[in-house]
Amino acid sequence: MAEIALDGVSHRFGALDVLVDVSFSVGAGEIAAIVGPSGCGKSTLLSIAGGLLQPSAGSVRAGGFPAASLNPLTFVFQDFALLPWRDVAGNVALALEHRALSPHETKTIVADVLARTGLSDFAAALPKQLSGGMRQRVGLARALAVRPAVLLMDEPLSALDSQTRDLLMDDLSRLLEDGDMSVLYVTHNLDEAVRLADRAIVFSRRPGRIRAISQAPVPRAKRRDPAHAETLARWRADLWDMIRGEAAEAERETVAERAP
Repeated sequence: MAEIALDGVSHRFGALDVLVDVSFSVGAGEIAAIVGPSGCGKSTLLSIAGGLLQPSAGSVRAGGFPAASLNPLTFVFQDFALLPWRDVAGNVALALEHRALSPHETKTIVADVLARTGLSDFAAALPKQLSGGMRQRVGLARALAVRPAVLLMDEPLSALDSQTRDLLMDDLSRLLEDGDMSVLYVTHNLDEAVRLADRAIVFSRRPGRIRAISQAPVPRAKRRDPAHAETLARWRADLWDMIRGEAAEAERETVAERAP
């Protein structure tokens, strides 16, 4: 079963400490949200987890990938990064190019992920013809096309308006219930963490350290039930209490660094 584990990960950019001694793991079928003040190293951590950046210290272990996975570690970013001259189906198929797949296999996979993300009727549309939410669905479909074992998501909904974000959170919740993907989800939005995550990993301000790992009080499948609204609201409040003071201090540090 797929798992990704970080052990004692630290990172520096020159003389600047960004992350210090970060250790945790994400198991198959689990969604872990990374939350914390701005500038605490969340996106840097995701880059390290995905192999885009070598940590200054510590290690990342990922394994248990199913044979069917075409790209075990796959990213979804807030920037949709769609090719404007390719239609929706073509943008999704881009992830499958240079794979040992027949044209029929590629077409079947693309049709499947378009259906799962509600994009079948838009297969021939160009990105400029789509709303922001639809464009992000294309980005998600492209990621799912390679059957990732570990999905690394960096603020995937932050560029969207609140109504579209709420709708896409429902879509994400449904899509991430399928299969055994491990998901590492970086977000500054606590509503997203409370809606989607099994655990919230709370970081301190820079240099980022794990301040707490908070288990969700309600299973994902039951979070739309109004009976659990109060419990989830308390969890969100607890997470904010852990972040609020450090977020204010991080903001003061940022202002001081930008001062002439």
